[in-house]
Amino acid sequence: MSDTHSHNGAPRGFETTAIHAGNTADPVTGAVVPPIYQVSTYKQDGVGGLRGGYEYSRSANPTRTALEENLAALEGGRRGLAFASGLAAEDCLLRTLLSPGDHVVIPNDAYGGTFRLFDKVVSRWGVQWSVADTSDVDSVRAAITPRTKAVWVETPSNPLLGITDIAAVAQVAREAGARLVVDNTFASPYLQQPLALGADVVVHSMTKYMGGHSDVVGGALVVSDQALADDLAYHQNAMGAVCGPFDAWLVLRGIKTLPVRMDRHSENATRVADMLSRHPRVTKVLYPGLPEHPGHEIAAKQMKAFGGMVSFRVEGGEEAAVAVCDRAKLFTLGESLGGVESLIEHPGRMTHASVAGSDLEVPADLVRLSVGIESADDLLADLQQALDTRP
Repeated sequence: MSDTHSHNGAPRGFETTAIHAGNTADPVTGAVVPPIYQVSTYKQDGVGGLRGGYEYSRSANPTRTALEENLAALEGGRRGLAFASGLAAEDCLLRTLLSPGDHVVIPNDAYGGTFRLFDKVVSRWGVQWSVADTSDVDSVRAAITPRTKAVWVETPSNPLLGITDIAAVAQVAREAGARLVVDNTFASPYLQQPLALGADVVVHSMTKYMGGHSDVVGGALVVSDQALADDLAYHQNAMGAVCGPFDAWLVLRGIKTLPVRMDRHSENATRVADMLSRHPRVTKVLYPGLPEHPGHEIAAKQMKAFGGMVSFRVEGGEEAAVAVCDRAKLFTLGESLGGVESLIEHPGRMTHASVAGSDLEVPADLVRLSVGIESADDLLADLQQALDTRP
């Protein structure tokens, strides 16, 4: 995976690509970091005489272009598109791919905001959807109808850390004439590259691991098909939810350290999952790096490492899970994920409240961790006291 990126025909390692793709030195000053082009419009050399194709920053901005080139290179795609948020990217994708009456297969474990987009927004536009366990290829196949235009996958999934065999589901989708969309947010392109496994579209919330520092909100789409790329770019401009130049610059900065951060996230999460699996108050640990995880073998096949997200269930039900979140000190109680600092949350009451009562409802005793890059010993000690302390 680390040698699949190329430059002038020569292989490039992922770490090199992360630092250099799209990051051309400024031709005027030689600045090694692309400038923040905080500009709305551009001087034209006569009517229609655009410099570098720039006319208005909703349509294109040089800082965003640098990020989009970087995203395409990291995922091994033809075109990357950067948006104001992950949900803005998803909205653009759905309105590009779908028409009223079309059908989408969505996973039975997905980010609550994605489910809300389908359930409360897209469905009002006449798009139908049904739920499948995407870790089961037969379940996906059974959910597909003659009107299915897309199969939506998260792997690892949010918040139950389910694993989907991307290559297998890609074949099922292809046979049905549907596009396979993979939300790669939890893995990042450093750990997993869905396009190489047969996916048609990769989705990212760049807010998470791509930015990596809890200081930016953004989203991305990456595709290999040129016609689809052109269609998405048209809709991105027509709908306008683009990534601003400063946000694009922040994500570009974060991506430079993505490989080293993901290595540390994965190492720390492995230690956390191992400790939790031995704790008497923990009834189940959900982490694809554990050999007993049902998707472990597939994850080991399609991922470089197992990432920084760990979920677990505690004895005592919902109130006990909430109490663990409240007692954590080093783990910050908060939504989102993927930053250098560790976060803890109760999905049922926080990030996944929108799926309550649906097929995607999460267990009430579930706690989700975004394991940061602090000292692993400190993280383990904090979780130990949060679990050991009784009200």
